[in-house]
Amino acid sequence: MAKVFYNLPMKHMGEEESRVMHHVLSVEQFDSAQLEELFIEADQFRDQVADPEQRRDLASRYVGRQLCSLFYEPSTRTRLSFEKAAANFGMIPISTENAREFSSASKGETIEDTVKVLNEYGFDIIVLRHHETGATSQAASVSETPIINAGDGKGEHPTQALLDAHTIFRKFGRLDNLRVAIGGDLANGRTARSLAQLLSHYKGNHLSFVSIPELQIGEDIKVKLRESGTGFEETADMYDALRDADVVYWTRLQRERLENPDALPKGGFTIDALALEVLPQDAIIMHPLPRVDEIDPQVDSDPRAQYFPQAGNGLYVRMALIDQILN
Repeated sequence: MAKVFYNLPMKHMGEEESRVMHHVLSVEQFDSAQLEELFIEADQFRDQVADPEQRRDLASRYVGRQLCSLFYEPSTRTRLSFEKAAANFGMIPISTENAREFSSASKGETIEDTVKVLNEYGFDIIVLRHHETGATSQAASVSETPIINAGDGKGEHPTQALLDAHTIFRKFGRLDNLRVAIGGDLANGRTARSLAQLLSHYKGNHLSFVSIPELQIGEDIKVKLRESGTGFEETADMYDALRDADVVYWTRLQRERLENPDALPKGGFTIDALALEVLPQDAIIMHPLPRVDEIDPQVDSDPRAQYFPQAGNGLYVRMALIDQILN
């Protein structure tokens, strides 16, 4: 089993040279075989964590190793699940929150210089979230320590896409021939972009992007979908998209990335009791969280609501990812 996921090889690099790199920056790095192995290992860790004796054994797996979580933007699930994943292995998680304000970045230090310093400290993995698109790639370009992209601006959030795909796979046993409705702020939400890219690697999927024109998915994603032969449509009719969906993936308005979010049209994209009447009984509802008002809390009790188990899956997927990098 391949134990490390590498950067996409550059065309001028030989195979041996390209495999030197070991950062996790994009969903484009993963093929279907790697994903299946990752999912199997994630479920194995799920079972081990649930068993007290096996959980104690896990806690000695990487004793003395250290994970740095370097977050320039707020986070709950991504940061804490990575730190909990590290702690489950006996690793020492060392964290900084809101580094945009409370690190040397506020003094003008570049991400490259920060990462060069962290390399001197001997961390085994750096989990990096940054407010600028492409910053994780800049960090990886100067880092011998593995960098895991935990979200970069409007770019990608690959580990979120991995846990999203795992959630879908646990329900349907496949990632192909699915009808997926992806709704909300698709212009600024990196989770929707990453999931769409990942699903484009599988045959027979059809994506319905539900949003207003101002918040539709980026043209670069649509180009990738066309190149892969993945069917998609753009619509403002939420109910039409829900009517035959296997997966509903809803997102919040990314107010922090908009200059004037209050100027946008209000309403029309809330998953509520009426939406549940339209949605097929065997579908699932997902959300990367946090939610604001785009999913009515009354929906939580419906068995199709999977956004909290989805978040839980993130712990085990990130454990598997850490294990495959360090092993």
